[in-house]
Amino acid sequence: MFAAIDAGSNTLRLLIGKVIAGKVAPELYLRRTCRLAGGFSDENGLSPEAMDRTLSAIKEFAEPCQNFTVQHVKAVGTAAFRQAVNGEEFATKIRAVTQIPLEIISGNIEAEYMTAGVLSALDPMPEQALIIDIGGGSTEFVLCSKQKVIWSRSLPLGVVRLTEGYISAEQRYEVVDDILGELIAELASACESAGVDFAALTLVGTAGTVTTLAALDLEMTEYDWQRVNNYSLSLSRLQYWQSRLTALSLPEREVLPGMEAGRGDLIISGLEIVICLMQKMKNDCLTVSDFGILEGLLLSLPESDKS
Repeated sequence: MFAAIDAGSNTLRLLIGKVIAGKVAPELYLRRTCRLAGGFSDENGLSPEAMDRTLSAIKEFAEPCQNFTVQHVKAVGTAAFRQAVNGEEFATKIRAVTQIPLEIISGNIEAEYMTAGVLSALDPMPEQALIIDIGGGSTEFVLCSKQKVIWSRSLPLGVVRLTEGYISAEQRYEVVDDILGELIAELASACESAGVDFAALTLVGTAGTVTTLAALDLEMTEYDWQRVNNYSLSLSRLQYWQSRLTALSLPEREVLPGMEAGRGDLIISGLEIVICLMQKMKNDCLTVSDFGILEGLLLSLPESDKS
């Protein structure tokens, strides 16, 4: 049995499971909204309150690892750790206090783990795809052809930082539009160089924004990852949810069936990223994957450790 921990900019997640015949078999999944990037500043990095929330949740994850007799824990810190001046200091504290060997990974390594996890859940497997992983501190974009990564980018489009850094939707839109405009130009060039048809790319989304949107669209009262995997969201449905959610107050959003607790404010920025990207790509469909970096971490283990 193996455990993977993803210390993201908004959510801390634990997956305990096995890998059987190249497929992830989950045993236990836990998530806690710690908003590690909340209160972030370029000068001071991670806030004391955000670090306290995250450290407390990591301590909580230690008990199920013991109960399941986990052979090995693989824990990673992503954008919030990378971007913070005190990120490595906090990672050192986590290792000392919890004995969990948390490692800060680069955007490229994060993209590789995420891609392996996402592709393991897709059915049918797309020939060529652009995978997007919208996090709290950054968004990863990965271009795949025949299950191989041929191009990737990590951009500072995290939903926590967008939500806390820009008061109005107009300000956020200008930032998102500019950054994604540059991304699309790079992506088109990468497709041309690799002989990939840009217009035929399957768009795949993973992580909390898109899985929450799928759960909202399915009106889930209890989250079911099996129904979320491979769910399709059209551009028109996403625009419907943008209009509906924007009109609601934060407490009204939080009680909707399918809304993840603590995501009521962040979901708006996430929607803005997805909709802007789909419009620029002229792509009308987003395929959702509940699998991502956690499953990729499991799949990265040597065969002898996968049982």
